[in-house]
Amino acid sequence: MIDRLETTLKRYQTIEEELTKPEVLSDIGKTTKLSKELSEIEELVICYKKYKKVISDIDETTEMLKDDELGEIAKEDLKALQQKKEELDKQLEILLIPKDPNDGKNVVIEIRGAAGGDEANIFAGDLFRMYTRYAEKCGFSYKVYNAVESSAGGYSQIEFIIKGANAYSKLKYESGSHRVQRVPVTESNGRLQTSTATVLVMPEVDDDVEIEINPNDLRIDIYRSSGCGGQGVNTTDSAVRITHLPTNTVVTCQNERSQIQNKEQAMKVLKVRLYEQKLQKQEQEQGEQRRSKIGTGDRAEKIRTYNYPQNRVTDHRIGFTTKQLDRVMDGDLEDVINALISEDQKRKLEGNDE
Repeated sequence: MIDRLETTLKRYQTIEEELTKPEVLSDIGKTTKLSKELSEIEELVICYKKYKKVISDIDETTEMLKDDELGEIAKEDLKALQQKKEELDKQLEILLIPKDPNDGKNVVIEIRGAAGGDEANIFAGDLFRMYTRYAEKCGFSYKVYNAVESSAGGYSQIEFIIKGANAYSKLKYESGSHRVQRVPVTESNGRLQTSTATVLVMPEVDDDVEIEINPNDLRIDIYRSSGCGGQGVNTTDSAVRITHLPTNTVVTCQNERSQIQNKEQAMKVLKVRLYEQKLQKQEQEQGEQRRSKIGTGDRAEKIRTYNYPQNRVTDHRIGFTTKQLDRVMDGDLEDVINALISEDQKRKLEGNDE
């Protein structure tokens, strides 16, 4: 472990030195690349520097034990330093876990009402509000690019982008089937009903990622927008539907004002979907890595239950339960997400020990 840490520290120092050179600073592309690499390893380097300082302090304090006057004080100091060393050991283990290369990216999220008719669509709207409220609390921004409203409220389908540093690292565990148990507003007899909505979370694709799309493989349909979108959106044929024929992947965008804008956004989302399919295929081929993940990321997998009568949220993948459903639905997702991140780290550490 120490060898890896020393190598990382030296690399960090090299980058810092490079970023002071005029010829590097004049190259925007190189500066951006080096700055990004620096930020990616900075937390690890800071932690390792603290670790080295604690090791040095332990050596000095151990020597003080031999002193008759300072020996008792040194014993207490050494105990605290050993505890600090153990804490830093654990932090370094976690920081050395190979990172998902997509963690720093923005996310594209699709929510669909599934089983339960109108109530499922209403619940899809509740999930959309939950994620966007969470995004706001994190200082992220979001933008809807396609929404199909339900007559009873909510959405039969809504697709949007959340932009912010490390958005994917926090929201990547949300893909799957979300189940709600409550008395629907549409239920006149007051009976408890179970409905579901599905969520798909995908990393936004960087411009430099090569996803080959042959224009001859695309069918592009232009039609009139429907639903919300602002003044003027519904008065022209500006909505765009793109079908990637080889994979039968369909992307719709109707929330921009012009056909050109909708087409550009739809192409970006198509690239995201094809990239996600590529990642899924890679994981299936790797097999073991997919089994060690928290959930498969498939829409059909039941991952969480929201029980309104009990004010309870349960994540079935890790056995996590909180009795603060009202706060969760208002965007307070930190406890749930942190529990998922901790379990993911634990499984990866256990995998490294095998």
